[in-house]
Order: sequence, then C-alpha cells, then structure tokens
Amino acid sequence: MSIRAEHELHQRRKGRNVGVGLMLGAFVVLVLALTFVKITSGDFEMPRIEEQQ
Repeated sequence: MSIRAEHELHQRRKGRNVGVGLMLGAFVVLVLALTFVKITSGDFEMPRIEEQQ
C-alpha cells in the first residue's frame, strides 16, 4: 500500500476550513473583548427590580 498524494479538492477544502475557523475565532474574540470593555467601563449596573405598590 502506497500513500497517495492529497487531491487538489481536499487542499482547497482545507484552506477554506482554516479560513472559516479563523473568522469564527476572530468573531469570538471580538464578542469577548466588547463584553469585557462593557463590564469594566464602570457604568455597568445590574437591572434594579422596582417594587410595585
């Protein structure tokens, strides 16, 4: 049994998958960074529950 060379189609899929993975990772980092900035900005308060009479 010899090892066959990877087909060109697999190389393109691999490149596309790496690109999608990097974009997804960048999106997650962006969301985490925005959340961190929002919470640490100092004006973040938990919503107050108003008592109704």
